[in-house]
Amino acid sequence: MAGWVDAVVGGGGLLLLPALLVAVPGMPPAMALGTNKLAAIAGTSTAALTFARRTKIDWAVAGPAAALAVVCAGVGAALAGAVPPSAYRPVVLVVLLVVALFVVLRPRLGVAAAPHRRTRARVVVAVLVAGVGIAAYDGLIGPGTGTFLVLAFTALVGADFLHGSAMAKVVNAGTNAGALAVFAVTGNVWWLLGAAMAVCNIVGAMAGARMALRRGAGFVRVVLLVVVLALVAKLGYDQWLAG
Repeated sequence: MAGWVDAVVGGGGLLLLPALLVAVPGMPPAMALGTNKLAAIAGTSTAALTFARRTKIDWAVAGPAAALAVVCAGVGAALAGAVPPSAYRPVVLVVLLVVALFVVLRPRLGVAAAPHRRTRARVVVAVLVAGVGIAAYDGLIGPGTGTFLVLAFTALVGADFLHGSAMAKVVNAGTNAGALAVFAVTGNVWWLLGAAMAVCNIVGAMAGARMALRRGAGFVRVVLLVVVLALVAKLGYDQWLAG
């Protein structure tokens, strides 16, 4: 399921991380994040390849962003144990609420491409936002990264949701690679469990990418809203428990 959701619009970590923590209650957070990255990189790479074979990817944006993402996600992963969840949860919750309102109040956003938005300045901003800001967030925290990437490419360079999702998979593969490398070096990957999850993630990613390609941008928009609202509910519940 996480592979399917992640391939369509991102947010697979919303399912994978809680599943890991429920299955192994004593697992340290860094170990859960590292094991999640092992499964996630298999799914995002599979989805990226599926999209690349069947649709056009804007490599001028996705390529540089993915290269930056490897480094910046690694930096985020190195700092993962230094930032308590209570510090970031309210901020991410507010950002997600803004995203949800933005998508609801602009029903035409992402349904069709808007190539006039793709100026040189916007391309640079999109590369930096995706390859630096969102990538560092992925290494540091994780869930919702793919969703933020889709919104960034849609809002900044005028991609429709389908092509924005394709670009997001390329960058997300980079963020997962950078973070996984750091978690592996620090011994925070449960390799056997992560490998088994990776196989399942690949199956889900193939199914999700093909369904997104078949059903188009309108379908991706609906799934995007569902995932964002689920993230808001999950983080809101966590914040309520913490308070």
